Amino acid sequence: MTRRDTSPTGLGPRERATLTAAEAVRSSCPALVALSHSLHAEPETALQEHRSADKVASLLADAGFRVARAAGGLPTALVATYGTGDLVVALCAEYDALPGLGHACGHNVNGAAAVGAALGLAAVADAIGVTVKLVGTPAEEDIGGKVLLLEAGVFDDAGAALMVHAAPEDSVGASSLAIGAWDVTYRGRPAHAALAPWEGVNALDAMTLAHSAVGLLRQQLPPGTLVHGVVSEAGRAVNVIPELARARYELRAPTAEGLALARRRVRACFEAGALATGAELDLVTHGRDFADLRQDSFLTESYVRAVRALGREPVSRHGEVMASTDMGNVSHHVPALHPTIGYDTGGARQHTEEFARYGTSPGADRAVVDGAIALAHVGVDLATDPVQRRRFLEGAARRRPHEPAAGGVSAATGCDVA
Repeated sequence: MTRRDTSPTGLGPRERATLTAAEAVRSSCPALVALSHSLHAEPETALQEHRSADKVASLLADAGFRVARAAGGLPTALVATYGTGDLVVALCAEYDALPGLGHACGHNVNGAAAVGAALGLAAVADAIGVTVKLVGTPAEEDIGGKVLLLEAGVFDDAGAALMVHAAPEDSVGASSLAIGAWDVTYRGRPAHAALAPWEGVNALDAMTLAHSAVGLLRQQLPPGTLVHGVVSEAGRAVNVIPELARARYELRAPTAEGLALARRRVRACFEAGALATGAELDLVTHGRDFADLRQDSFLTESYVRAVRALGREPVSRHGEVMASTDMGNVSHHVPALHPTIGYDTGGARQHTEEFARYGTSPGADRAVVDGAIALAHVGVDLATDPVQRRRFLEGAARRRPHEPAAGGVSAATGCDVA
């Protein structure tokens, strides 16, 4: 019986590229783990991620990437490219944190894994004919940096957009809820709460009525439609009728169409608070709406093969929804991949202090490297499958070209991430 040659020289181009990319990721493991830990140690919130963007840019510039800062006009966004192939593979690196909770959503893991995948694909970019495009995407937890970058044309040339997200488990195929947010302000008129309360217009009463109306509306909202809010200001002194009340409310729905319907219904609740009290209502859309996430089946199947080879068994979440992500908007325009990469968090879920505490654990460090290898594997697959390559190239060609995103080439910052 003829023995099959299992050495790298006996493999086909796809297999050789996959092995080379994986080895490039593994050789960068100390720098990737250090990047994840450094992001975690210095959490920065939406559009304040200056040090975080510097760390990502520095590592990639040192690896020979061309780095453009302030991509799409966002001061903490960046685009780093390597190679000259006609097929552009975009990797989304998140690095923003949550106010008061740090990296309670694991974006330090997400960002470092995307950087690792970029380094892995850069090692085979010429061999498989790709341009590697790392997109640093700020403010996912707030205004939706990816949406603004999408509108600025940053993803127009991408054949596919890939990322992984930290989680307590490995999963693939989930969708997400569309989401929109309002900044709500009621303006009334102050008065002494004991001597002449009838002279005042109570902004807190308006907010209370609106919140109660939203609560009653929930029964009539379609399944999967959610409304939640927090009041940030509602008067300053107990003996003064509140003249100002502020809140932020989020609305979620399974689809963008469902979100638009919810907006109309919930707006009426806020208008009712103003009508009943005589307060003036100011509703301002906060950031961009996030669309529901649509994951590409070929990219998902490739990812499953890759993580199984690494000893992981992802749970299929097809037909299920997770929370919300601005990657949803990207996925409506570019074939996209957004699985979760899991590690032990002691049962804690995202957006909690407990989850954040596990962000630099050995399991999280392994997730950085495994996520990077798996994404690089997907990049090789989509570039070396002739049918899929043609699909991704044709999709990019159909998109309307934009002017290049703002920003210039940045030198290394000297930040030690090794």
